[in-house]
Amino acid sequence: MTARRDDDAAVDAAAAKVRRRLVPFLFLLYLVAYLDRINVGFASLQMNAALGFSAKVYGFGAGIFFLSYTAFEIPSNVILARVGARRWIARIMITWGLASAAMMLVKDAPSFYALRFVLGAAEAGFFPGIIYYLTRWVPARERARTVASFMTAVVTAGIVGGPLSGALLTMDGWIGLAGWQWMFLLEGVPATILGILVLVVLPESPADARWLTADERRALLARLALEAEAGGGRAHGIGDALRHRWIWVLALVYFVVPVALYAVGFFLPQILQATFAGTPFQIGLVSSVPYIAGAIGMVATARRSDRTGERRRFVALGALVAGIGLIGTAFVHGLVLSVLFISVAMLGLASMFGPFWTLATSFVHGVGAAAGIALINSVGNIGGFIGPYGVGYLRDLTSGFSLGLIAIGVVVIAGGALVLLVPESNSAHLD
Repeated sequence: MTARRDDDAAVDAAAAKVRRRLVPFLFLLYLVAYLDRINVGFASLQMNAALGFSAKVYGFGAGIFFLSYTAFEIPSNVILARVGARRWIARIMITWGLASAAMMLVKDAPSFYALRFVLGAAEAGFFPGIIYYLTRWVPARERARTVASFMTAVVTAGIVGGPLSGALLTMDGWIGLAGWQWMFLLEGVPATILGILVLVVLPESPADARWLTADERRALLARLALEAEAGGGRAHGIGDALRHRWIWVLALVYFVVPVALYAVGFFLPQILQATFAGTPFQIGLVSSVPYIAGAIGMVATARRSDRTGERRRFVALGALVAGIGLIGTAFVHGLVLSVLFISVAMLGLASMFGPFWTLATSFVHGVGAAAGIALINSVGNIGGFIGPYGVGYLRDLTSGFSLGLIAIGVVVIAGGALVLLVPESNSAHLD
């Protein structure tokens, strides 16, 4: 019994060090990734008028990123599992940084589509690769809050990215470049620099972490191995993961998250611009409010989910709150009420992440984890195309955002109901 308590203490100490040593750096990587993904929303405030893009053209170009991301994601994540996370994540970041900076060269709709497609192909596998990487470091009972800490980069990108992108747009005209061109260039370069740093900073596995003591390393590796052995019904190989029924159900559940998240992210600046005549910087400041609400919801829900071991209920509740917020936004007018309901929607969406990915990773292990996580994220990213394109299409059709917001709200609520069919993990609280 004393030895067991010592092992538990060593695992807890190791997990705490992982959160301190790895999560802040992974957070920074995802912050830059998400910023490069959604900054096109702020570029649209100038770029659409300058290049003559309709809402439909813009929505298609913003969303096409996810088609190439989806096409290359599973192969990318399988390669990551075989060659090592450190080298492959570095490759992803270096190439996507270059592709993101190249967005400054957009001249017309075809070049917009082509460069967004290239950006998606370059970034394919990054997010599921990080989730897979974390499963090799973090025990299941700690995973929801660890994933949520990493994924607060999504909402933090909205908090800092709005004012930053708005400020960069004010560089309009410097040495002959438009503000939106400066924004793409200066927000793309950090990804390439960080990609090089990945090779220096990230250890491949706990066995390579010199900042863990021998007891911490042994106890953590033993706990992760025990959880792997206890996961009855898990998919261990690529084929197992791709045939696993609950992986496909979870993929359908996750589909609704990018539908809403990117529809809001890509069109939020335009929605706010329609409610008040602010400068790009002012719109950027206001756009950070919903993401602050999302950060609060994400962290609080993940901690509660880890304490209770409950995952499905928190995912479903988050989806319900998000749906209510989106539908409510369609029926209100004015800046204050619009920001309030969008904040409710973002709080609900962000609350889903930690519990969802903890539930999803409980069904896969080994190389199967890489393939299963990539499959879920790939199906989800199809939603990342459908959401922005659908909102853009309906915006052109109806001259407003209301119908698109209602449709997305209904889809999110349906996804929350679907997750209740999935069994809870039986490995979240191994004793």
